[in-house]
Amino acid sequence: MVKPHELIPFYASLLDSCTSSTKHLQVLKQIHTQTITLGISTHDFIRTKLIYSYAAFAQLHQANTLFSVTNRKPTFLFNSLIRAYSSLNLFSHSLSIFQSMVLSGKSFDRHTLPVVLKSCAGLSALWIGKQVHGAVIVNGYALDLANLNALISMYAKCGDLACARKVFDEMCERNQVTWSTMMAGYGMNGMFEEVFELFDKMVEEGGRPDGVTFTTVLNACSHGGFVDKGRACFEMMEVRFGVKPGLIHYTCMVDLLGRVGLVEEAEKLISRMDVEPDDALWRALLGACKTHGKFEVAERVSERVCRKELISFAS
Repeated sequence: MVKPHELIPFYASLLDSCTSSTKHLQVLKQIHTQTITLGISTHDFIRTKLIYSYAAFAQLHQANTLFSVTNRKPTFLFNSLIRAYSSLNLFSHSLSIFQSMVLSGKSFDRHTLPVVLKSCAGLSALWIGKQVHGAVIVNGYALDLANLNALISMYAKCGDLACARKVFDEMCERNQVTWSTMMAGYGMNGMFEEVFELFDKMVEEGGRPDGVTFTTVLNACSHGGFVDKGRACFEMMEVRFGVKPGLIHYTCMVDLLGRVGLVEEAEKLISRMDVEPDDALWRALLGACKTHGKFEVAERVSERVCRKELISFAS
């Protein structure tokens, strides 16, 4: 007969597998119940797996309850809770868990600080972000791409573009995320020319812009009113870089054209799309119609949306 403690590896494996899909939350609860029945739920290894699993499903009450009664709290367990809170935009809670981690004397790993920096950015807590920057350096992650990219994002979202650019310029290696993050920082602060200059620099240095990069540039074109540049950027996506435009890119273009009153051109662009328009795209076009008095276009768009809703309802 198999003894309960001999089932620990088996149930640990089950817990690992159930976090691969959000559909498995009920399975997780069933496994948890079985571990209680077998008397192995209090085993450190199983308990840490349970906390990690509940955090992955954003079931923070259960995760915290188990965490509070756990003796062995490895770094990855703190990371799991920090990430879970941050993913729900509960940034103060995320930083509170990080503070507990620091006070308990637990060491960081390369996955800890990027999420903490995201929470700092979410709270615009620049002074905490600068302290975390020091921790990045002290803990030996000054050459780690994920940590440096997170630093750029934190400084940019907190409005300190000088520090963001300093981190960017001092990097020995950059990837697509690095370029896009720095461009997005300029874009969100209305520095559109800097976005375009950085995009050109990226291409000149052999970087390959991806869908996120083009979204950032198209957003800058839209908010800055750079119609010709937006058209050129949209055209080069697939032709030059092999990046197929997605719904978000079409929405950026519709927003760009709509802002300057080119509503008919935006309507034609939508008619050529090979992806299904969503509510955000239709709202962008209808908003432009209202702003510029394009009532005929608005009527056609409204009829098209109504037909789509009727067909969807009928099916």
